[in-house]
Amino acid sequence: MNPYQLNAYGMALKAVGEIVQDYDSDKMFPALGFGAKLPPDGRISHEFALNGNPQNPYCDGIEGVMEAYYRSLKSVQLYGPTNFAPVINHVARYASSVKDGSQYFVLLIVTDGVISDMAQTKESIVNASKLPMSIIIVGVGPAEFDAMVELDGDDVRVSSRGKYAERDIVQFVPFRDYIDRSGNHVLSMARLAKDVLAEIPEQFLSYMRARGIKPSPAPPPYTPPTHVLQTQI
Repeated sequence: MNPYQLNAYGMALKAVGEIVQDYDSDKMFPALGFGAKLPPDGRISHEFALNGNPQNPYCDGIEGVMEAYYRSLKSVQLYGPTNFAPVINHVARYASSVKDGSQYFVLLIVTDGVISDMAQTKESIVNASKLPMSIIIVGVGPAEFDAMVELDGDDVRVSSRGKYAERDIVQFVPFRDYIDRSGNHVLSMARLAKDVLAEIPEQFLSYMRARGIKPSPAPPPYTPPTHVLQTQI
């Protein structure tokens, strides 16, 4: 925590969040934390609302998510293990209730790459691959991200107990490849945006095609109201 600059998670959240938020119509984002002891009793949670309100975990825009994140850091105690499956299953529950093509869910996970429940996470991804959802994993820090590359599934499709994911739904991006040596500035937002969103269109279309869902007719183009000014001379 530094009062004058964002930490690596904050930077990644802001940079990537500002890229993906434009695809959301109401800009209200449920934000979840995982891997912490929660007040008041210190129970360990892998699926808690960053804003402290499990009934309404929605934050207003990426700024709201950032506020909730920094406020949460002051009240929770960071704690292992690091389990990914609960937040993936959380989003999958929402996605499984809307399969008609009217909604598509994107889960953004910001992580240092340590994962304690690899087998369960793979199973969650295989199950989620049938649902209208994608997962973007942004790795922060200097760690080896072998596990995240494996979850990305570009070279070898993710599988669990002999069952392969129906489609590739994970995109992994190592944030360090996009920041300068000081670690304080994104070198090219355009390049980061391109790589973060690289696989989402095809993942979205592959779900719709597999389900035979056709695009709705385009809404009529917006025409600004015309004002007629009458002047009497």
